[in-house]
Amino acid sequence: MSRYSEVSEKGIHSMGTREQNRIQTVLAMQRATLDLVERQGLAATTIGQIAANVGVSERTFFRYFSSKEHAILPGHHDLTDALVSSDIVPGERSDMLKNLLQISRTFFANEVDRQEFRRISRLLVNEPELMGAVTRQERALVSELSPVLERKANLSFMQALLLAETVVVAWRVAWLSYAHDEVNGGDADPLALFDQTMIELGADADSADAGVVAAGSADAGVASSGR
Repeated sequence: MSRYSEVSEKGIHSMGTREQNRIQTVLAMQRATLDLVERQGLAATTIGQIAANVGVSERTFFRYFSSKEHAILPGHHDLTDALVSSDIVPGERSDMLKNLLQISRTFFANEVDRQEFRRISRLLVNEPELMGAVTRQERALVSELSPVLERKANLSFMQALLLAETVVVAWRVAWLSYAHDEVNGGDADPLALFDQTMIELGADADSADAGVVAAGSADAGVASSGR
């Protein structure tokens, strides 16, 4: 998710001229990358072609993106910021997971509203190389969120890592499920898929309560077996 991709036309016009030009250039490079990759494939698309399509230099492209994959999948910067700055306090891990996934769901809904969402989803299926970029972005999110959970919620390294990884898995599974359905001619609701992913993880309201009971039973079993 780009820091620029969610800016509305109204929002752009309320900015200064320099900032308007900068954001419009970034958005133009993103759209040009999508157009070229859809038309000729990821491997055949070059940074030079993208820059020429927009009328900028390759140096300008690299000022904002590290690669053509990055231009298609700008990253989860805003989501990461929201997760690490959320109200994380010690408590039931099932409640923490539910809260983190609700934040992710809000950003997923914003992503769904983007015009490019369907196009990027199809490319994830048709261009397997893009999954490498997705994985790198996921690693970056986990590496930032996990230590925050460890510190704020007094979790062990393993507990914090598991929570952060679960948040990433939920996003990926919902998005790839939608992409699979889109490529195969389906008409799935992306948010419904995210909600179903939460249910499968036991992070909806009813399942979360059941998960707490199950976890408590498991802890009790471990305690009794250790006596």
